[in-house]
Amino acid sequence: MSTTDSTLTSFIDIATDSDFSIHNLPYGIFSETKDAAGDNKRRAGVAIGEHVLDLSVLEAEGLLSLDGGPYFDQSTLNAFINSGRENWTQARSTIQTLLSNDNDTLRDNADLQKKALFKQADVTMHLPVQVPGFTDFYSSKEHATNVGTMFRDPNNALLPNWTEMPVGYNGRASTVIVSGTDIVRPSGQLKPSPDERPIFSACKRLDFELETAFVVGKGNHIGQPIAVDDAADHIFGMVLLNDWSARDIQKWEYVPLGPFNAKTFASEVSPWIVTMDALAPFKTACPTQEPKPLAYLNEKSSDNSFDINLSVELLPENSETATVICETNFNFAASDGVVGKLLCH
Repeated sequence: MSTTDSTLTSFIDIATDSDFSIHNLPYGIFSETKDAAGDNKRRAGVAIGEHVLDLSVLEAEGLLSLDGGPYFDQSTLNAFINSGRENWTQARSTIQTLLSNDNDTLRDNADLQKKALFKQADVTMHLPVQVPGFTDFYSSKEHATNVGTMFRDPNNALLPNWTEMPVGYNGRASTVIVSGTDIVRPSGQLKPSPDERPIFSACKRLDFELETAFVVGKGNHIGQPIAVDDAADHIFGMVLLNDWSARDIQKWEYVPLGPFNAKTFASEVSPWIVTMDALAPFKTACPTQEPKPLAYLNEKSSDNSFDINLSVELLPENSETATVICETNFNFAASDGVVGKLLCH
């Protein structure tokens, strides 16, 4: 069965405006919020409509058997992600088949449904992967220019190396958290006046960032690079990312080595990982690169971006109505969009 078959439907009732159709099936780690046993055991699931499908149950029943498994009765998705693209593709195809309206294995088995399907409202979502590495890139010319304007002369906002190479830095993997986690406003050195010594204070200019991140698995050995045209075999999926930033702390510590305390206190990711297979129908051409990249960065295919609408809504306390404060598209990332990279190996 094709994983991009537009005629595919599920036996589960799914609202037409749901983000979780049978064509998406993002992966996450969940536990039962009202677990009668009290152990709140974490395991892997996919989102389908208003439900979570428990993959550990399907695996235990012999309905989701992958090479090198079992993978899904675990508290992270790392082992599954590291098992490679062949397993990723097989798992997605099998899950789509089991959820399809034309397959009776799960559709007509009420007992299996009771064990394997949970309402999203009745579960708690957790950080989907253990993150040993996190790299933050300036993926957008607009973003790099905006940051350069904030911290340098606007006429020299874009540094010369930006047009030649992927510019990024290693973030703090230990403070990657799942969306909804409480964060503490960081403290550090601020320099209110150029003519005075810095002060130690809580951040006064805390900033959100509308970003996405690639989840990367099946790593390479030290000293053995991955060719740019082979990169897709190592990228499992994407998450939303809010890389919280203490801008006033960042402005003072930024030179010469870049952000430290300003960017290490919280990097917040969505609980669901949308796979690259699910995003394949939305691939589109990248912006033209000028100058042409050096050979080791020059991909054969130009359709390596995605048509993904992104927005930020702000819901003030004691308010019932949210306000849209930022809208953009991944393809041109005209707002403060940065692509990060979460390593899972």
